[in-house]
Amino acid sequence: MSRKHPIVSITGSSGAGTTTVTTTFAQIFRREGINASIVEGDAFHRYNRVEMRNFMKTASEHGNHHVSHFGPESNLFEELEALFRSYGETGTGKTRKYLHNDKEAAPYAQDPGTFTDWEDVPEGTDMLFYEGLHGGVVHGDVNIARHADLLVGVVPIINLEWIQKLHRDKQARGYTQEAVVDTILRRMPDYVNYICPQFAETHVNFQRVPTVDTSNPFIARDVPSADESMLVIRFRNPKGIDMPYLLSMLHDSYMSRANTIVCPGGKMPLAMQLIFTPMILQLMDRKKRHG
Repeated sequence: MSRKHPIVSITGSSGAGTTTVTTTFAQIFRREGINASIVEGDAFHRYNRVEMRNFMKTASEHGNHHVSHFGPESNLFEELEALFRSYGETGTGKTRKYLHNDKEAAPYAQDPGTFTDWEDVPEGTDMLFYEGLHGGVVHGDVNIARHADLLVGVVPIINLEWIQKLHRDKQARGYTQEAVVDTILRRMPDYVNYICPQFAETHVNFQRVPTVDTSNPFIARDVPSADESMLVIRFRNPKGIDMPYLLSMLHDSYMSRANTIVCPGGKMPLAMQLIFTPMILQLMDRKKRHG
């Protein structure tokens, strides 16, 4: 953690909804005039798209059918922690971009699925904002979670996460049902070992729970909407959280535990604005006092 150079980290599985959370934070940054350096977790994958396919193929040929983007062999955990550590100490550090598609790749005259060169985070930014798979990973000598001043988990219940992935990958990426299911099965060990444990490290968790039947996610025709869901918000330490205020602003909400609020799923953007705006302003105030 850093008083002068704060770090906000959003962590969650692919298809969990971290992009929605990032949009909310972008609105807060814009409204409050905060210059945040944005880092995408995909930039710290170890292999580009072609290399990853070859790596998975070779691993399968040697009997390892569980290589995925979730595990340490496919990612640069040490480099990600080095960025967090460096930014916390100096306000800069090394990062790069992963170019997902033709539109992102065109300005760099590169192929989609490749990385840009490593470069320094621009000096003078107010904070670092990370969104990706591993913003709270603790593995071996690597402890990325300890560097985050605000660590947020986004984790729908597993059936909902699978439904979201199935629909996204089939409709937006053209994958077959069989290919998506194969991906889910292949990455399950890494999900259990490297994604789930992060949610014990987070300061705040947002978990969406459907109120419709998702017992067989592989035949679901639609992704349950926000209005067909409840949102469980868990604070690791509720000290300093104005629960009565949040309950009064989030209509039809209630506390299920001393550190947990449950509210309608459609209230997620409002809940995030109410919870994170004062937290971000506190980080900025601390930054100014120690600048």
